[in-house]
Amino acid sequence: MYTITQLAREFKLSRATLLYYEREQLLVPAQRGQNGYRWYGEKEAQRLQLILSYRAYGLPIADIKALLNNDGNFNQSEILLQHFQHLENEITILRQQQKAIVAFLQQPQLLETTMVSKERWVEIMRAAGFNDDAMTRWHRKFEEMEPEEHAAFLKSLGISDMEIKRIREM
Repeated sequence: MYTITQLAREFKLSRATLLYYEREQLLVPAQRGQNGYRWYGEKEAQRLQLILSYRAYGLPIADIKALLNNDGNFNQSEILLQHFQHLENEITILRQQQKAIVAFLQQPQLLETTMVSKERWVEIMRAAGFNDDAMTRWHRKFEEMEPEEHAAFLKSLGISDMEIKRIREM
């Protein structure tokens, strides 16, 4: 069993974070001692690990709560795909903001820098529930619908021309 301080140390979190998760009903102590101490077991430690994984993906607390409480209206893939779409929209907005700044600064070479690496993009796709087949389908659809944008996107990931050609021919 862990006290709140021990659990916080184990996961490199603040005590306040664990208290916040308790207030949000994400993580409840297994028991409370007569002295008011909170005690957490392995089940709670595993649940905390899951919470931290979802937080690492950037999921909001409300979505994490729905996933952990097995709310029948939501499933993990659906929530992660919705979040992935949200991130994609944010990236688009950020790139537009970058273009506006570049235009203001009149330094177009700034747009040539790699924004997200191929490795990071694959990591994001996997975190959203995509396996290799799903990623291939995604690329095919992107190529079919927006071939020039697809090529530009692949180039922005820092992928070599030879690999871009292979991906576009899938």
